[in-house]
Amino acid sequence: MSTTDQIIANEEALLLAIKNRDINSLDNLLHDDLLFNLPNGQTVTKAEDLDTHRSGQITVFAIEAKAQQINIIEDTAIVTVKISLKGKYIDKPIDGTFCYLRVWKNFNNHWKVVAGSCIELH
Repeated sequence: MSTTDQIIANEEALLLAIKNRDINSLDNLLHDDLLFNLPNGQTVTKAEDLDTHRSGQITVFAIEAKAQQINIIEDTAIVTVKISLKGKYIDKPIDGTFCYLRVWKNFNNHWKVVAGSCIELH
């Protein structure tokens, strides 16, 4: 499997884990030192992200990726992707298209997200 195919498979696994609130898969896919910038400018860690999913504060009803671009630089992959997302955060509805940037790094033949950010498209 090519590196690009590995990243595509990991991206699909990540979206599925988010939708299904699969904490074990998220734990495997996210690096312990992850930093992620939310659309409101807040930066969260892996532990904070997992707690949000674990507690049920975020519920995803539908998630779909489109217009994905992947750049491979040695043992790092940079992904930009537009995501249509429907769900709720606490009691606030989420229904929109977001542009995500994720940085994947290969650790002993295992890809993990080390950084990311998200903005809402209008």
